[in-house]
Amino acid sequence: RYLEEGRETFRFDTFGSEDFWGGKLKLHEAVAGEKLGGKGPGLSPEKALELGLKVDVNAIPTDVAEALNKGEVDLADPASTLVLLRANAVVGVTGFFAEDGKTLTSVGIQCAVCHSTVDDAYAPGIGHRLDGWPNRDLNIGAIVALAPDLTAFTEMLQISEAEVKKAVEAWGPGKFDAELNLDGKAFRPDGKTAATLNPPAFGLAGVNNHTWTGAWGTVSYWNAYVGNLEMHGKGVFYDPRLDDAEKYPVAARTKQGHKQDKQDRITAKLPALHFYQLSLPTPKPPEGAFDSAAAEKGEALFNDKAKCGTCHVPPLFTEPGWNLHTADEIGIDDFQAMRSPDERYRTASLRALWDIEKIHKGGFYHDGRFATLNDVVKHYDGHLRLDLTDQEKSDLIEYLKSI
Repeated sequence: RYLEEGRETFRFDTFGSEDFWGGKLKLHEAVAGEKLGGKGPGLSPEKALELGLKVDVNAIPTDVAEALNKGEVDLADPASTLVLLRANAVVGVTGFFAEDGKTLTSVGIQCAVCHSTVDDAYAPGIGHRLDGWPNRDLNIGAIVALAPDLTAFTEMLQISEAEVKKAVEAWGPGKFDAELNLDGKAFRPDGKTAATLNPPAFGLAGVNNHTWTGAWGTVSYWNAYVGNLEMHGKGVFYDPRLDDAEKYPVAARTKQGHKQDKQDRITAKLPALHFYQLSLPTPKPPEGAFDSAAAEKGEALFNDKAKCGTCHVPPLFTEPGWNLHTADEIGIDDFQAMRSPDERYRTASLRALWDIEKIHKGGFYHDGRFATLNDVVKHYDGHLRLDLTDQEKSDLIEYLKSI
């Protein structure tokens, strides 16, 4: 029962977020476009796919699927997007329609919008759902920037609409800034976006802290945080750490750590949602994804000379317990860590490293700073003075691709 309820919540529950995305941002108007009662050119399926939104092939009505196969669906027409929304076929997005069934009146989002993708079985961006896989194509910032009314963000962050657009449009595909609403820091000191990559939501059973940085809490904490403060659903959320006006000026001013909506559509859903997420397994590498003989040698290196297993403890591939480290320990800058409650980075659980087409598209580490596994290995070889040979690095990478 929990599994089914959790899957339903993960895939389809908006938590009442339509009152924000539609009610405040008026995003549905940008989706529909002027010809269909909205504003602007509208969001065609072609444009939606370009922005990284995905389509669940199993939800496409039979007649629409047949028309698609015959090339009779105009993918450049926003009206076709509304057909997909009516069928609940756009992964992570729910459309709300007037009684006539034609006029789009609002849109809400679900967990799946960021933490699911599709297998592209029908066409790029159209296929069967892959729950827990991060959507590294999704350009959340560009979608937000389409909204006709950004007042909710200008008032929260106390910046202009142009500054809001500059901040969110800098995120790029696969990234989101989950602390912007707390500290207002849109950019790093070096001028790059402060956003981080969407993390996988699979392989989390047995893992303590969730997300890239330290001591926010477990998966269940993050579900409550995101459901309330990022998706802008209706619920209750408590975290007095967000009252720190020096560290989290935006959150302290807007009392985000003390959210008490009259209607709570989130809290009751958290247990089953947590259960479902913890049931999502790490995808296994397909045949031919790595060299078995080299991986065997790499495993020995992983657990000995390369020192990887010291922190990435098999089979969790993170530490059992308090899996957090300072920036100095891992040899990188502390910008993102300093935005977290205890100012540390989490030991990321090494999962499905063989897949750089979807799961790890955009690079490794919280911000994708390392483009390849070779870059990661070279970093630690230098930082920890491991003195690995080129062959040892190669063997180690083959093992990493096997786990």
